[in-house]
Amino acid sequence: MIKSILINFIGIFNSRILGFIRDLLSASILGANIYSDIFFVAFKLPNLFRRIFAEGAFTQSFLPSFAKAKYKPSFAFSIFKYIFTIILILSMIVTLFSYQITDILAYGFNDEAKKLASPLVAINFWYLDLIFIVTFLASLLQYKKHFATTAFSTALLNISLITALVLSMHKSKEEIILYMSIGVIVGGAAQVIAHVIAAKKYGILKLLYIGAKSRKKADISTFKKHFLPSVFGNSTAHISAFLDTWLATFLSAGSISYLYYANRLFQLPFALFAIAISTVLFPKITKAISLEKFDEASENMKKAFWYLLYLLILAFIFAVINSKEIVKLLFERGAFTHKDTIETSYVLIMYMIGLIPFGLNKLFSSYLYATHRHLKSAKFSAISLGVNIIFSLILIYPMKVLGLALASSIGGIILFILTLKEYGFSEFLKFFEKKYVFIFFAVVLISILISIAFKYLFYLL
Repeated sequence: MIKSILINFIGIFNSRILGFIRDLLSASILGANIYSDIFFVAFKLPNLFRRIFAEGAFTQSFLPSFAKAKYKPSFAFSIFKYIFTIILILSMIVTLFSYQITDILAYGFNDEAKKLASPLVAINFWYLDLIFIVTFLASLLQYKKHFATTAFSTALLNISLITALVLSMHKSKEEIILYMSIGVIVGGAAQVIAHVIAAKKYGILKLLYIGAKSRKKADISTFKKHFLPSVFGNSTAHISAFLDTWLATFLSAGSISYLYYANRLFQLPFALFAIAISTVLFPKITKAISLEKFDEASENMKKAFWYLLYLLILAFIFAVINSKEIVKLLFERGAFTHKDTIETSYVLIMYMIGLIPFGLNKLFSSYLYATHRHLKSAKFSAISLGVNIIFSLILIYPMKVLGLALASSIGGIILFILTLKEYGFSEFLKFFEKKYVFIFFAVVLISILISIAFKYLFYLL
């Protein structure tokens, strides 16, 4: 398990570093203004679906059903055809009605900004079609115990966007965000190519070809039953961020950008640790539970929990203590001012409050999916989202953009409590053996000392 986690960690880390280079260039060239807000709105919807699909929603429904399917080629191809047809139709609708969709996504924008954003919304949405192909092939590669291609190919989107920014940096801001939108599509196509190459190597393309030629009708009813609950259950943090963006269109210019950059920093430890660990854990506990090896599944959960908790605590303390320094180091240059740094750092702290609950929920929700409790997870997500919406509306007036980020974290706390209750508090308490508790406090102390040392080192430099 450690080897697979490390592969995922390194691949995701590589992508996130390139992502920060991309954000550094974007902040420097575009700054935090109406133009950056327009691009982030245009990219928000396909990026929301990308995160939901790529971070487990599809795999958690598809793999258990695929493993039990009597005729796997026909089943796999039927699923691909079913989902891809829906997404293709949806993309056409968004293209035809891009202004109306933009009016919903950016309700607070003025008419001029909406007109500028609508063609970019249409362009960016086609990324969803490409990322579904990637996610589908990635799930089959995961079944073959191959994680590297998916982990490392995520960097291709960032490379494409970096290239678009470099090529357009001396052009007008309208042209820059157009180049970036085209870069999104090019990056998605590059990810598809990488996965097609890997799929051919592992015999997946041959399997799909056989399924396409087969006359056997596959039963995909179980997949359909679990898919939508899985999507909703995995989407709380991302829908929260999407909701933040929509509400921020009613706030001053730059608010969307503050949320975007802060959420990008929040997503780094979440992806590196929570997603990397849960991605590797899910197929292991699914297999153990299907074989009724419940003790083995519980032991894997315990190990994963402590690995993840230590890493999340370290990330939380480090980010909160050094929020201004992190934002300044990464983004404060060019059009991104010191005022933007201060605002983004405060938003980051509000988001980081939810890091540990959101991260641990990712782990425990994997157990719910492995035990086919998709509807329960979806119910908890709905409650969490409802709490988030209520607190967003309450806090947006007194706290502005900070209130939106804090509401997201409050929703994450509620989600984790509900998921943990379903998992079983008594089972959870078994994780806390004396040696683990001692190590836990040691890690917290070391994390605080490292964070304080980094803060003072930054001032000395």
